[in-house]
Amino acid sequence: VAEPAPAAEAETVVAAPALPEIKPADETPAEARQSESALTREERMALQVALQSQGFYNSAIDGAFGRGTRASMEAWQTANNYEATGILTTLQRQALMDQYNAPLISVGMRSHSDAQAGIRMDLPLGAVSFARYEPPFAHFDSTGELPVRVLLISQPGDQATLYGLYDIMQTLEIVPLQGPRERGSDAFTLEGRNGDIVSYTEAALQNGRIKGFTLIWPTGDEARRERVLAAMKASFERTDGVLDPAAGGNAEQNIDLVSGLQIRKPRLARSGFYVDPQGTLVTTVEAVQNCTRITVDQDYQAEVVATDETLGVAVLRPSAPLAPLSVAHLRDDAPRLQSDVAVAGYSYGGVLGAPTLTFGTLADIKGLGGETEQTRLALAALP
Repeated sequence: VAEPAPAAEAETVVAAPALPEIKPADETPAEARQSESALTREERMALQVALQSQGFYNSAIDGAFGRGTRASMEAWQTANNYEATGILTTLQRQALMDQYNAPLISVGMRSHSDAQAGIRMDLPLGAVSFARYEPPFAHFDSTGELPVRVLLISQPGDQATLYGLYDIMQTLEIVPLQGPRERGSDAFTLEGRNGDIVSYTEAALQNGRIKGFTLIWPTGDEARRERVLAAMKASFERTDGVLDPAAGGNAEQNIDLVSGLQIRKPRLARSGFYVDPQGTLVTTVEAVQNCTRITVDQDYQAEVVATDETLGVAVLRPSAPLAPLSVAHLRDDAPRLQSDVAVAGYSYGGVLGAPTLTFGTLADIKGLGGETEQTRLALAALP
């Protein structure tokens, strides 16, 4: 019986990975060194910054091309498939700076001069365009998928005007509550962050004019936002001109807008009353349930110190003592039937500047079903 011949083993050949193709240089090392010698100190420092941003350089930004800079240039050349000479050619220097400036190039960063506002600065004009003037702001709205907005700030005024602007900005939706704030005698900065946006504002008072800007950027794009913001700060320049506060008379009028910007609104608003001279107040439990931040009269932060689910009331204490004009005095004795009563509250969530008053009488000290925890009032119907 003939046995089958053993199958021949196939030889496996593993091909070595192809070496990256070395890009041809536009200059010889001698020519590159010669073109390099024409660079200014600022241009040489910019190259070091670009190398540092990509992790190739970690020494001083001084414009001196010593061994550390040469080694970083050689490493960059190797990483980008150039011959590793340690001397960047003209085109290589341009390629390095294009890599560094890619975040700015992607949003069309370029200089913009606004004669009416009296401001010249770099703006991401590939992502925003001028929309309208609503003093003290020049609005630049998003033009594409990137939800970016820019405001130029320009108005005449003094320190009181500056401080007023600082306070008003913090009531707007575009300035989230979380973030650092700093106010000096002649300038302020505001930063706000939430799950949707990061907002930065700076403004300064010089020679009776307040000028600055706001950048609103989507959350999750921090590296590019930082580059754009740095370029805006570095390029900001005051020129002649200032927005007229009286202009914009034909702008949309809306109680919820300030110069075209949405005022921040609370999730829920309820009435309360002061019960002591330090501003402690009583409101409904509903008003404070699931709230991460509680304010009184929109401006003063407060904390819950007690609740009673059965009565449905909550006691709040302001973070800093207040000085209410008057406080509610609770009676110790039982109320008298048919005695006069007045009911006050912010029935429209604070849209009106004062509480709504309704007058009537005490109809009964128990509910319709005999509930002793309830009181019935007979009130005059409001028109």
